[in-house]
Amino acid sequence: MTSQHRYIPMTEQDQAEMLQTVGAASVEDLFRDIPASIRYEGTLPMSAALDEWSLLRHLKELAARNADQESTASFLGAGLYDHHIPVVIGHLASRSEFYTAYTPYQPEISQGELQAIFEFQSYICELTGMAVANASMYDGATALAEAAALAAAHTRRKRIIISSAVHPEAREIVRTTARGLGLDMVEVPVRDGLTDAAALAAAIDDQTAAVLLQSPNFLGGIEDIAACEPAVHAAKALLVVSANPLSLGLLEAPGALGADIVVGDAQPLGIASSLGGPTCGFFAVAEPLMRRMPGRIVGQTKDLDGKRGFVLTLQTREQHIRREKATSNICSNQALLALCASIFLSVMGKQGMSDAAELNIRKAHYAARVLGSLDGCSLPWPDSPYFNEFTLRLPDGTDVSELNRRLLQEGFMGGYDLGLAYPELKGHMLVAVTEKRTRAEIDAFAAALDRLSKEVSL
Repeated sequence: MTSQHRYIPMTEQDQAEMLQTVGAASVEDLFRDIPASIRYEGTLPMSAALDEWSLLRHLKELAARNADQESTASFLGAGLYDHHIPVVIGHLASRSEFYTAYTPYQPEISQGELQAIFEFQSYICELTGMAVANASMYDGATALAEAAALAAAHTRRKRIIISSAVHPEAREIVRTTARGLGLDMVEVPVRDGLTDAAALAAAIDDQTAAVLLQSPNFLGGIEDIAACEPAVHAAKALLVVSANPLSLGLLEAPGALGADIVVGDAQPLGIASSLGGPTCGFFAVAEPLMRRMPGRIVGQTKDLDGKRGFVLTLQTREQHIRREKATSNICSNQALLALCASIFLSVMGKQGMSDAAELNIRKAHYAARVLGSLDGCSLPWPDSPYFNEFTLRLPDGTDVSELNRRLLQEGFMGGYDLGLAYPELKGHMLVAVTEKRTRAEIDAFAAALDRLSKEVSL
């Protein structure tokens, strides 16, 4: 009978039986280990109990307060993007054998899950131009931090050089990881929207374990990876590139440009932004580094009958719980979201990926021309190449936070306020334009921004 009900409340008898089982006289006894002086006394300031219908209506009202990408035109990127998600992804990923699956330790009953992960790894290798990829990471930021840790362990050096054009939240995670491992993290400044090449070359020395770059970078610019590579490898350091996977539908694969490790976030590949996550990180390396790679790896093999099969290979979970000798403290992966990315790549194909990437470029460049021509607005680095995101200088004195609030009222998610992460870019907005934005939406956004920016000056 219980299987017919999604929610069954706990009765007083249920509570009494549970307390008896654990040997407690009352619910209050469960908290007796917490000193009375720090316990909350009284009744929490919350509404009285609601009946089921009233509760559902209240929750719907709360949910309606959220701005979502279905009801508003989003020009907000900064790491999470409003891309088209083919409906087939939800259909396949919601099958119970996938969304209820756990670690495929028993390959004989997990061939579907293992093959899905293997296909994800294969797709990532094709996109990045690398030899080996793992079964995914938690997200792009933790993947970048793990790349720094791998480089330090491989080179036995302690210096990590990272560009200030890398996503500010990713830099914070790298910094936290570096502190725990006793690594020295050095930031290289930005010049004209790109990593300062001269400052980068000057920072590299014989103690450098790795150079971490992001391309397209957080400000939207496409870095010249090939130009940076010689100095990195001349010092026998590793070159780590964090890439937007959708951009690789047109841009040269980082592996072909000399990268040793390529990481990134698979969110643009059919994964909803979901108010901030979860997402799925990818991690790919050159073959000499594969045994140091964190996370899981699925390999292809043959069974006793010679049929193709899939297994977890090279690493075991135990490798990641060996304290200071561990490769990583990450011993899991984002299998369900990696499946979403695999379905997206399978549905799109090579031509679809190329077409989607080109749409992003064309629409972003159209938006940049329109927005950059508004009174008081400009592109601070007009000669720097970009993919689907660019930096816009707003009219002097514009309060970006208030501007975004007013834009939201008119049905637009405005761009990221760059002054939050880069004080020198106060009054600048990071604008993202994906394949979903129409010409009419771009023109309407420009008109609203032009009008409202004159009303929200500091």
